[in-house]
Amino acid sequence: MLRHRFRWLDGDRRKIASLPACEFIRRFLHHVLPKGFMRIRHYGFLANRTKQEALARCRQHLHAAEPEPEPALKTAAEWMLQLTGLDIARCPR
Repeated sequence: MLRHRFRWLDGDRRKIASLPACEFIRRFLHHVLPKGFMRIRHYGFLANRTKQEALARCRQHLHAAEPEPEPALKTAAEWMLQLTGLDIARCPR
């Protein structure tokens, strides 16, 4: 019988398990979501509800600097004005 060996963490200890291939596939498929379902990936300090406050607290504890704010996105009209000097938001007449 074909067996599959894999490593996994039990708390902070790394362990190795060996299972028959069909049992490994059965256990693996427990993690596959049905069509139309969406996996929730973030929890804990990355959860949307408390993300900003939790990340600020993490930075404070790690003595890390605040990240640079991302520049605001430009509109197509702003890009045209910057690149060509033409103001497409204004009537040429």
